Amino acid sequence: MASIRIPTLIGPGGRLARPLAIAVAASALALPAAAGWRWGPQRFAAGIWYRLLHKPGFKPPDPVFPMAWSVIDTALAVGAYRLLRSPSSPPRNRALGFCALNVALIGGWSAMFFGRRNLPASTAVAAVMVGSGAAYIAQASQVDRPAAAAGVPFVAWVAFATVLTGAIWQRNR
Repeated sequence: MASIRIPTLIGPGGRLARPLAIAVAASALALPAAAGWRWGPQRFAAGIWYRLLHKPGFKPPDPVFPMAWSVIDTALAVGAYRLLRSPSSPPRNRALGFCALNVALIGGWSAMFFGRRNLPASTAVAAVMVGSGAAYIAQASQVDRPAAAAGVPFVAWVAFATVLTGAIWQRNR
């Protein structure tokens, strides 16, 4: 009688199997995309509200935002995959926790800015992302330098987003 081999999802040292690591890391792409679809400016009321806001002259053209977030979300997913395939350790687990927090905060920013139209709260969420992104980089750098480097575009962009969101808030009190 032939035996059935059941694949192991967690390997030696707490490494996730490739298929599971891919599935988990893909959430760094899927969840922000779902939040953007749910609350983004393409929604009729959110789009009208957004177009009526007074924006600073340093705001990039609107098509830049989805392009930038595609690169950033992909980098976060690659970093998450690399960490998930690394042996379990306190820095790895903390880095993954910060990565998950960052993915949740991306959706939280969309919900606050476009969904609730709350400019002060969305500015605060953007600022929190700078800190949580820096913490991700610090922890990931102890485990996998390319995974840490994958967080740099996120931190740079959300630092800019904090300034931009704050400027929009100031112009639209």
